[in-house]
Amino acid sequence: MMAEVHSEVPNFVFHGLGPVNDEAFERLCAANPELQIEREPNGNITIMPPVHIETGHFEAEAFGQLYNWNRQTQLGKVFSASAGFTLPDDSIRSADASWVSNEKYEQLTPGERKTFAHLVPDFVIEIKSDTDSLKKLREKMTSAWIGNGVLLAWLLDVKAEKAYVYRANGSVDVVEGFDKKLSGENVLPGFEFDLNLLKNN
Repeated sequence: MMAEVHSEVPNFVFHGLGPVNDEAFERLCAANPELQIEREPNGNITIMPPVHIETGHFEAEAFGQLYNWNRQTQLGKVFSASAGFTLPDDSIRSADASWVSNEKYEQLTPGERKTFAHLVPDFVIEIKSDTDSLKKLREKMTSAWIGNGVLLAWLLDVKAEKAYVYRANGSVDVVEGFDKKLSGENVLPGFEFDLNLLKNN
């Protein structure tokens, strides 16, 4: 069957390929390590090329702040944008930075840790790039992340200096201006994310 391809730069969504099982998805990702690939709940495959270096820098800053906090507290595990999680709706998703509590992570077997494990992060960060659709990213935050059990999720629009804070109870806050700090609340105790470092670093 020929695939119907819809492209919205920079993402490509492939339809008509039929259900892509876990093994086939693993092979696809292994053959294309330079790409970020996700599986939608309906089986469609979304392929995202590498981001521009500026966005990559923003992602590194976000990951770095989360990593430094976790290194001090040792409360869980931090994951980069290359880590994929199989969620309850059968999608496989990646975030620009994510965190899982030790309690959750230790429930995985050694073998499961070498796969796109059936594991819902407690916390995720997504960074909007110049070519990302804000509408689609906001939909991803609510349906893919919060809808599958993520406790706290941040969408950071650096150029607009807006941070969208999503919580498991359905509440959403919009923080305007990157002269502020975001709180990890009760999900990441003591974590304060300095938005100013994204703007001026």
